[in-house]
Amino acid sequence: MFAKLCTLLYVSFFSPWRIVDDCGGAFTMGAIGGGIFQAIKGFINSPVGVNYRLRGSLAAVKTRAPQFGGSFAVWGGLFSMIDCSMVKARGKEDPWNSITSGALTGAILASRNGPVAMVGSAAVGGILLALIEGAGILLTRFASTQFPNGPQFSEDPSQLPPSPFGDYRQYQ
Repeated sequence: MFAKLCTLLYVSFFSPWRIVDDCGGAFTMGAIGGGIFQAIKGFINSPVGVNYRLRGSLAAVKTRAPQFGGSFAVWGGLFSMIDCSMVKARGKEDPWNSITSGALTGAILASRNGPVAMVGSAAVGGILLALIEGAGILLTRFASTQFPNGPQFSEDPSQLPPSPFGDYRQYQ
């Protein structure tokens, strides 16, 4: 298993900055989202009193938000590494790379829990990324129909439609 991961790392080494960038972005999202979630959870689970609740909220954020960020960073780094490897191996960038990367990332992260958990996590990862990629494709198509290209102009000025201002010419 470790040899396969090293091979994937070697193959994906052609785009190390993308992997580092995705890893940092995932850490940031996990730390901010985890901080918000833990702030609310710490506020609710603290004893009555504003001071106690604020202290409990802050303690929960300081304790758990970096852990959330680290977990997201591991997921994001592994996903990006597999995605870069898929792009290099297949020679093209398409949604199938992301879907496969999500499935493989889920399987690898669940590998300590056995093959049944790996299959379940791979299915969840693949389905989740398929939904995300599908939503992206639908949004792109929707946006392209909202802003269609205007009429194409020909090079010959005699082919242009008549001006609503008559025969007015700025430069004579």
